[in-house]
Amino acid sequence: MRHVIALDVGGTGMKAALVGADGELLHRARRATGRERGPDAVVESILGFAADLAAHGAEHFGEPASAAGVAVPGIVDDRLGIAAYSANLGWRDVPLRDLLSARLAGVPVALGHDVRTGGLAEGRIGAGLGADRFLFVALGTGIAGAIGVAGRVEAGAHGFAGEIGHIVVRPGGAPCPCGQHGCLERYASAAAVSDAWAAATGNPEADAAECARAVVSGDPNAVRVWRDAVDALADGLVTALTLLDPRTLIIGGGLAEAGETLFAPLREAVEARVTFQKLPSIVPAALGDTAGCLGAGLLAWDLLETPDRTEVTS
Repeated sequence: MRHVIALDVGGTGMKAALVGADGELLHRARRATGRERGPDAVVESILGFAADLAAHGAEHFGEPASAAGVAVPGIVDDRLGIAAYSANLGWRDVPLRDLLSARLAGVPVALGHDVRTGGLAEGRIGAGLGADRFLFVALGTGIAGAIGVAGRVEAGAHGFAGEIGHIVVRPGGAPCPCGQHGCLERYASAAAVSDAWAAATGNPEADAAECARAVVSGDPNAVRVWRDAVDALADGLVTALTLLDPRTLIIGGGLAEAGETLFAPLREAVEARVTFQKLPSIVPAALGDTAGCLGAGLLAWDLLETPDRTEVTS
């Protein structure tokens, strides 16, 4: 059975799958990334995991994998296949595509950015199915986005497209590690809501999920914290809508797990801010934590469909 290897590398764990031509997940597996052992060990873990997946596929499906797709965090040069930088994994300028292809006996490999790869899956087969233009926004520890056009995701000239978390929404506000002040992710990420709720309650262990539950119960402090985050998010999203004019806006990540506790006030806040802009559909992501694997599989299949391409855009 023809299949590809799909690997989604996270800061602490890796999710992988063998994916059939119809998008079916034929085999799934997980492993620890092992970042505590250093960047070289992380790379070796990825290579070893991919090799084991290849062996499983050959044994169970009667032929080797046709291609592989890998999604990694940080700064990614999709065209050259280089994992340029990751603070979480500690690496710089790792030629991951070539290393993987060599370990897999010459199998073609596509390398992509984790959020853009997850956004590719959401846009093409998930919540954005059928939308010619979409914007995927992941609200996690930080905030990142994926700009989808005609079934593909735009990486940008230098691999930075979609960094919506660094739109300044509160000029002169909280300092951001990126060097700016007042960035969106300092106010509306899951980590930012957790920090604000922990400060409001005096409990350093309090998190965004607890804040969302307190909002539902009517806690005034929680309502205030939540409203501040939603207002900041709406400000950032309207800037993005003005620039990109997507038909569908897909919201994923940990904060989106609050469901309508997030989406109802967010839709109202965005609608209140638009003037000439066309209001997109604002919908929750549909694929959960399988999005990265599914997107990596799509990258691999795309590579097979366009074998003469020298540039792979995630």
